[in-house]
Amino acid sequence: MTTPAPVVVSAAVEGSVDEAVACRLLSLLGALSGSVHGKNGKPWLRQRIAAYNQAAHWSPWLVLVDLDQEAECAPPLRSAWLPRPAPHMCFRVAVRAVEAWLLADRESLAGFLRVSPSRVPPDPESLDEPKQAMVNLARQSRSRAVQEDMVPRPGSGRSVGPAYASRLIEFAQSTWRPEIAATRSDSLRRCCERLRQVAATRG
Repeated sequence: MTTPAPVVVSAAVEGSVDEAVACRLLSLLGALSGSVHGKNGKPWLRQRIAAYNQAAHWSPWLVLVDLDQEAECAPPLRSAWLPRPAPHMCFRVAVRAVEAWLLADRESLAGFLRVSPSRVPPDPESLDEPKQAMVNLARQSRSRAVQEDMVPRPGSGRSVGPAYASRLIEFAQSTWRPEIAATRSDSLRRCCERLRQVAATRG
């Protein structure tokens, strides 16, 4: 019996960290990452969501955005952006940012950042600013390199350090366990469930 070829899923994301997370999720499900669109921020995706949805009538798509402070919870944002998702569309919202999905794997993240697991927030989806929580963890790291990479320089006017994204991409690709994180992040769990359904349809 011939084994079916892995399904190829196209994606659209806000930025490079989101891209790493999306590709890790697809790999976990045994799917292949196709072309990844976006990486120019949330407003850019908002303008193009209809085109991605049109493409998802014919082939699998994953579109991933952060909830941020746009709504109290994910369903209103999904309805506002995409009231009628195409059959092969997986449009998911990270509550409140994709950093919360990474924070949800407490043990792995603690080891990666060189902090005590007890310092990692136990309920990342309850955080108003997951990105700030991630920076605060890096600030407490026993590794000077982690601090220098992820914590903004005094007076820089930036919210994150110069290699913040690079560090999180490395974590997402090498260490993050989405199946564990999904037990502490409902929006990640729902994303994985829907992505499995979309990957199974095969376009």
